[in-house]
Amino acid sequence: MISSVSSRKTWNKDEVKSISRRYFISNGFDGTLTAVGITVGSYLSGVSTGATVFKVAAGAAVGLATSGVWSVWEIEKAEKLAQLHDLEENMLTELEGTEIHEIKKQGRAVNAAMSGAGPVLGVLLTASPFLLEGLLLNMFQSTAASVFMAVGLLFGFGVYMADISEQNWVKAGLRMGLAGLVVAALNILLPG
Repeated sequence: MISSVSSRKTWNKDEVKSISRRYFISNGFDGTLTAVGITVGSYLSGVSTGATVFKVAAGAAVGLATSGVWSVWEIEKAEKLAQLHDLEENMLTELEGTEIHEIKKQGRAVNAAMSGAGPVLGVLLTASPFLLEGLLLNMFQSTAASVFMAVGLLFGFGVYMADISEQNWVKAGLRMGLAGLVVAALNILLPG
């Protein structure tokens, strides 16, 4: 059945936007920090090629994206059905097939997609300098560029969140970016 509710109408619902934003940023944050762990850990473990590091990171991106989509699909299905049942009880009518029902259904799909997109972006951007290993960069330079890329991406997440919440963008960006440096430092300092 083709829905009569447009994707734009679904996206313009504040609830769909805010939930999708949270999932995207939260899972993008997780993906970025996971990639820092992979890239720094790979360098410290003596992995000799950037292609290998990128392939491992891509595997992590697949796992994190699958987790993000699957878990959010199930979580949002339960939440949206509970909301729909409450609304049906209050309105004393069935809402199956109505615009309200369709928006909730499409909202779940949008939330799940954004949840999966966040870690893919975080992991692949962070690991991307390793694609230049052997061409323009050595393994150390690829690792340093990867951490730099991660800090920049995390800073961007912080700036975006500050913008929507009217916070100081520099402070928010620095708080988020610091996490990338902390993960890199922990990988260096902790045995393993």
